[in-house]
Amino acid sequence: MFTVSEETSGGRIDVELTRRTGFSRSHVAAAIRAGAAAVNGEPAKPSRILEPGDSVTYTIAAPPVLEVLPQALPLDVVFEDETLLVVNKAAGMVTHPSHGWVDNTLVNALLAHTGALPGDPLRAGLVHRLDRDTSGLLLVAKTEAALTTLGRAMQKRYIKREYRGIVAGVPRELDGVIRGAIGRDPHNRLKYAIRADGKFAVTHYTLRQRFKDATELDLTLETGRTHQIRVHFAALGYPIFNDPIYGKLDPRSPLPGQALHAWRLGFKHPVTKEMLAFEAEPPPDYLATLVNLGLDRGGPSTTRPSALRSG
Repeated sequence: MFTVSEETSGGRIDVELTRRTGFSRSHVAAAIRAGAAAVNGEPAKPSRILEPGDSVTYTIAAPPVLEVLPQALPLDVVFEDETLLVVNKAAGMVTHPSHGWVDNTLVNALLAHTGALPGDPLRAGLVHRLDRDTSGLLLVAKTEAALTTLGRAMQKRYIKREYRGIVAGVPRELDGVIRGAIGRDPHNRLKYAIRADGKFAVTHYTLRQRFKDATELDLTLETGRTHQIRVHFAALGYPIFNDPIYGKLDPRSPLPGQALHAWRLGFKHPVTKEMLAFEAEPPPDYLATLVNLGLDRGGPSTTRPSALRSG
């Protein structure tokens, strides 16, 4: 129990209780919705704004500790040595466990494959991640030293990642650069958005092929923000095709979600210092989406409309 002071007034109750408990905001908000907090004796909503003199009572239990267990799941290993792995993640597979998804993840499969991995148990060995419905190449460290070195390389943008993606619609500018800082969407905690106070983010894109009402692009990341490609193209008005969060599902795609595939990965080996590069073609459901889009007009076109190039 506490009384709201002048200094702590004006903010939401879920934000203040997140600060006081140290738990995640999503966990705190869920507890509040379940009746775990009251203001002046009345049940509160997570969005309740606190005023000076408010009496706040709360009982919020700590979230259960997740145990990450090895699971013998299908795993497409593209490369492996004593230091690292490169895997080709399937669309629909969650990268690592969370309180909303505790098993059947890539990390569960990796632990069954390797026996042990360094780092945070929930993100064991992961140098970076992919969204659940994004397929493609992921880099995994097998030693503490490799995880440190590759993590530093990722922060300094030395690891090169290229994607293939389909966007809904035909952008006026078919080659360009999107710059827009990304942060949490204040209206939907499941989404991210371009925000003035967000983290710097840059996406490069070039035309691969154009359809009647969709476009396939080659995409290169300078930065690696959560949902970066999806947020950037949604902000332009051309969301990733079949994206259930930033766009809409389309019956022409058999994919479980957004048509986005991480198809190229390049980096320097942390021990041998050799430059390594890998490619993985998109999965059959992605290719089937391209076929279905082409059937709508008898085949794709690569003709460019006259438009200013972005940059």
